Amino acid sequence: MTFTVLTTALDALRRVTTVAVRTGRLDDPTPCTEWTVAQVLFHAAGDQHAWASTVGSGSLPSYNPFDPPRELDGGVEATVAKAVEAAVGAWSGVDPAGPLVRTPLPPVPELPASLAAAACALDAAVHAWDVAVATGQPSPLTAELAGQLMPAARATAEPLRGFAYAPALPEQEDDDAAAALLRYLGRDPHFTAG
Repeated sequence: MTFTVLTTALDALRRVTTVAVRTGRLDDPTPCTEWTVAQVLFHAAGDQHAWASTVGSGSLPSYNPFDPPRELDGGVEATVAKAVEAAVGAWSGVDPAGPLVRTPLPPVPELPASLAAAACALDAAVHAWDVAVATGQPSPLTAELAGQLMPAARATAEPLRGFAYAPALPEQEDDDAAAALLRYLGRDPHFTAG
């Protein structure tokens, strides 16, 4: 796949999923206060299927990603793996220099290919962060990755506030790029699960 930022984000999502499953942390609370780790992962998988079905081919999930279940046949790890595979397959057919790409985001129906890939990556990376901090894993959201994702956040977050994103939190003087991105998306970069 030619979108490095998306490859990085999808790899992070897959890694944190594996650790969360193997350490038995699927019922832990997350920064998405209404959802457990499993529900965040099912939501993230559903979002990747939505992106795949919009930019390439694939099917939507059998459940509502915005009301994710606590369990699914096949389990969390397989569900996320299939979603990542679908996303990789769909994006492999997208030309980074090509025309505008359709998105599954109703307020932002089209974006340039690289920005759309970054928006897809934003979803995967931020939910990977949600799961990592909820389960005591190192943050996969590096300053470099966050810097690559911020343009997509700025292009998509505002019309999705109150639905997909909380109100932005005030920036702090000592924020690095990852903390600034998380605050922009309404997340506390110092979240702890306990």
